[in-house]
Amino acid sequence: MKSYTIKNLRNIGLIGHGGSGKTSLIEALLFHTGNTDRLGRVEEGTTVSDFDPEEKKRGISLSTSITPIEFNDTKINLVDIPGYFDFSGELIQGMRAVDVATIVVSSVSGVKVGTEKAWDYCDKIKLPRTFFINKLDRENASYDKTLAQLKETFGISIVPVQYPIGIENDFKGVINVISKKARVHDSKTDEIKEVDVPEDLLEKIDECKKMIMEAVAETDEELLDKYFSEGELSDQEIYDGLIQGCASGDIAPVMCGSALKVIGMRCFLEDVVECFPSPKYSIPQKAINVKSNEEVFIQLDEDKPFSALVFKTIADPFVGKISLFRVITGKLSNEISVVNSNKDKTEKLANIFFMRGKSQIITREVVAGDIAAVAKLQYTETGDTLCDINNKVIYDKMNFPKPNISMAVLPKAKGDEDKISASLQKLLEEDPTFTLRRDTENAETIISGVGEIHLEVIASKLKNKFGAEVILRTPKVPYRETIKGVADVQGKHKKQSGGHGQYGDVKIKFEPRSDGESDLEFVDNVVGGVVPRNFIPAVEKGLRECMDKGVLAGYPVVGLRATLHDGSYHPVDSSEMAFKLATSIAYKKGLEQAKPILLEPIMKVEIFVPDEYMGDIIGDINKRRGRVLGMEQNGRLQKVSVEVPLSEMFKYTTDLRSMTQARGNFTSEFERYEEVSESETKKIIEDIGKK
Repeated sequence: MKSYTIKNLRNIGLIGHGGSGKTSLIEALLFHTGNTDRLGRVEEGTTVSDFDPEEKKRGISLSTSITPIEFNDTKINLVDIPGYFDFSGELIQGMRAVDVATIVVSSVSGVKVGTEKAWDYCDKIKLPRTFFINKLDRENASYDKTLAQLKETFGISIVPVQYPIGIENDFKGVINVISKKARVHDSKTDEIKEVDVPEDLLEKIDECKKMIMEAVAETDEELLDKYFSEGELSDQEIYDGLIQGCASGDIAPVMCGSALKVIGMRCFLEDVVECFPSPKYSIPQKAINVKSNEEVFIQLDEDKPFSALVFKTIADPFVGKISLFRVITGKLSNEISVVNSNKDKTEKLANIFFMRGKSQIITREVVAGDIAAVAKLQYTETGDTLCDINNKVIYDKMNFPKPNISMAVLPKAKGDEDKISASLQKLLEEDPTFTLRRDTENAETIISGVGEIHLEVIASKLKNKFGAEVILRTPKVPYRETIKGVADVQGKHKKQSGGHGQYGDVKIKFEPRSDGESDLEFVDNVVGGVVPRNFIPAVEKGLRECMDKGVLAGYPVVGLRATLHDGSYHPVDSSEMAFKLATSIAYKKGLEQAKPILLEPIMKVEIFVPDEYMGDIIGDINKRRGRVLGMEQNGRLQKVSVEVPLSEMFKYTTDLRSMTQARGNFTSEFERYEEVSESETKKIIEDIGKK
């Protein structure tokens, strides 16, 4: 692949609702430009960008992949981004490497939640956007209806730069509205013919062109004056204005076609070259200058010293770690040493390559604005900056969503623990949206992610990539026990078995701590030496050991005050062990008498949902034994603050999505422990008994 200048590059992120045809569009473009000799299909698992066995099995994209193509002396990096909401981390990584987003919309189902989320994310990161209306060959397809829906949902900046010839079974070509070139696809010969614009569409095309001129004129005062005085703009002015308007986010051009029938691909590529902004129009990248420790904004520029951002990592069990990066400034040539400015370590970049799906195309040079990869970097992780030693900068990190669903990972085969642990560490490098921790109390390995499918995919990758099979199950809830009442009890341990016996006798008053602390408060009120000084530490130690297990369900005990006030001893038979045993008798007796209760962890949860789902959300929180603390407006959404027991929250991610058609999201954090009701305590104790 030859080297390109910054002006001749286009980086496009294909985003949108799952199933809108993003991966199929990339296949059609690869086939049309001669990069593949047969059209891959998602359902057959033969596409270039969905190459992972897990993607083939599920028939959906699970990770961001890069597919470069060349057209009219321009290199176009197509970045295929998963539409499924569990893989929002992939969206964040992929969008960091592109200059414009193409939101793919199905002309059958129209604007969906994923379309809205894609638009909102582009808004959030101030990224230019365009639309591609796909599947025009399908039954019930409607270009006009979809276009009207886009305008209604997202505003007047939506302009149609292409218009279809025919619809459903009769869909056969696309008209470029600006140049008025009409191209028809011959289904028998697979040839593309240039034809005159059909008579019945001339008026429609003029109407669309007028829309574009108005939108372009509104972005530039000079053009506005010319448009008002002359009533029209030249094609060149329209193209220049579209690039400016698209780059600033004021205009979103709309294209169309059918990926499955490979119709409209030539028009799409022409408009990518003519109307899409190149990297030189991209917004400056926020960074820290390491030398001065000041915040700077860096424009993409091939003449400055080298710097690049690693936006994604792939854990390949055969090749090792592959780091995908985007060059921000300068050029990168092969066999060069650079600095990882985040870790302040030198990395040797040998064998740089471009990726097309899983294929590697070796290159000698990468220019600013382009996307490439390198294998086996020693210190570098996703989000790190690589740069020239004389140009130390650190680019802004990516903000990934916090995981909000957790599962315990159990090995299917005995002795696989180490293998699973090592494999999970490798997957952590690849996916910054999942976390791993060890719950020592319940002896469980807990993985947390964005959704149920996300965790299922991690389990499948463990099996398919690393040969480690696991079972996922709901984690154990870390309940606690305490007491509400007071009990004053005696614990006596006496054993005579020839020779030295064992004798320990303690009287302990058990009560709840009044200061709200959870640790044991041990009070020594022994007078007159009834329990010798040297045995008192053994009593406290014995209590601390006992508190690991409560009397109700075997959970750790918290908030206990124990006052040792009396006892007796034997000058020969008393020992530390005897007093420890006496203490454990007193502990069991005392806790049983002092109204033991179960405590459960309560989470503070903030739920963000559109107004229309408020009733369902509040009703559902009540069913989960939750409490609503307050509500307030948060942009276009309502923020509901609630407190809910952790045991009721394990599947909340999935439930919230189904209640709100995936429009709702939430954050949660541990707040405190609270008493469990009697009926709920019975259920918990019964469950433990069964297990």
